[in-house]
Amino acid sequence: MPGILIIAPNWIGDAVMTQPLLASIKALYPDSTIDVLASTWVAPIYRACSEVSEVIEAPFEHKQLQWSLRKQIAKQVESKKYQACFVLPNSFKSALIPWLANIPLRIGYRGEMRFGLINVALDNPSKVNRPPMLEHYLALGKLLNDEEAIESQPSVSNEIAPRLNVSTNAKQSVDRKLQNANINLSGPNSAIYVLCPGAEYGPSKRWPTDHFASLATQLVSNNPNHNIILLGSKSDQILGKEIASLAKQDSHIHNWCGNTSLDEAIALIGMSKAVISNDSGLMHVAAALSIPQVAIFGSSDPIHTPPLSEKAKVIWLNLPCSPCHKKECPLGHLKCLKDILPEQVLTTLSTL
Repeated sequence: MPGILIIAPNWIGDAVMTQPLLASIKALYPDSTIDVLASTWVAPIYRACSEVSEVIEAPFEHKQLQWSLRKQIAKQVESKKYQACFVLPNSFKSALIPWLANIPLRIGYRGEMRFGLINVALDNPSKVNRPPMLEHYLALGKLLNDEEAIESQPSVSNEIAPRLNVSTNAKQSVDRKLQNANINLSGPNSAIYVLCPGAEYGPSKRWPTDHFASLATQLVSNNPNHNIILLGSKSDQILGKEIASLAKQDSHIHNWCGNTSLDEAIALIGMSKAVISNDSGLMHVAAALSIPQVAIFGSSDPIHTPPLSEKAKVIWLNLPCSPCHKKECPLGHLKCLKDILPEQVLTTLSTL
């Protein structure tokens, strides 16, 4: 099996959850070449995967067909003569390129109007009894084998977890940014804590900014050599400003939301003492780097999307109304997050 193409998911957390699939394919076919076609948004995740030979970046836009772009990429892909392709998103448009590129085996879940585009398929699991995302993706790897191989392949182990690497270039870039921000990690007890206040899904997954600010203040008060870096996308810049303003610790709290690439964010998390985050893509990045972390869950389900790391602690109140999986609290009180106090997070952090 000389060439395998992966069509990547469109969310950072989902992309991290696919790394064990890549590892399992590489273990089954050690001589194979695994390339990934990914949007610019998630491409850095695959640059951090040791199994990937080439990342093909494409400027895909959310909810846009971009037919001309897909035909153009399909020609490029066809020239590489891949033998198999895993189409990990469920959308119709995500299955177009491998079909146009005449890749013989096009593997994925049965999604929207994909009959014929996907020719080796699994039924999508019920929304009521959804498996963890890692197992959801790993199940597709079995379809690459014949029936005998499927029967002999071991079941998914709970010990399987995503693993990412930090690139040298990204670390050097972060070192320069730390130096420019006068953050010195060489002193006694010096440390960086990364706080990730965002969650692209919506407000029902975001711990309140005043709680983040209180936690940041306490971390700095406990040790003046601690620096707090707020990390996230451009859409999280306002959250970062609110936290820095409420904390009133300007010299120790740095709002880097929207000011780092994802490659740099991965490197920074890899250098940190601990990460405190919502259920977000950066939560999964921290877990894949085995960084001590506290993950705060509100409307989502930590059974379905937990941080897969022995160094991770999850705080979830498991209220009768959760997990609701809504973007905004349908009851208007957001108790699932507001009632998680900074003192509880700080206590949990001290156990890591």
